[in-house]
Amino acid sequence: MNVVQLTTGDFVAAMFSLDFVDGGFRREAVERIHRGVIDEWVSALTGSGLFANRAVADVVRAWRAEPRLLLDSLLVEADPATLERYHAAWCELDAPVSCGVAA
Repeated sequence: MNVVQLTTGDFVAAMFSLDFVDGGFRREAVERIHRGVIDEWVSALTGSGLFANRAVADVVRAWRAEPRLLLDSLLVEADPATLERYHAAWCELDAPVSCGVAA
């Protein structure tokens, strides 16, 4: 029997991804996540009551270290065109060199 270990990130993706994608493209959300302004998602995670304080702290620590993890979780249910749009927006916010664009 194969057992799949689900991570807190998997549960977070399940909680948020459909609503995020169904809300249409939200550039301001990408900009906030890119800057590390994640209080909206931290509050929702904490308020859900589904996660122990330690699990929430672990996820928040990971998001603060690598904000792209949150964006990727929010886009789990996105179609390829939506993924491309969000990834292009993220890339624009990153330094041009990191996206393979000459300055």
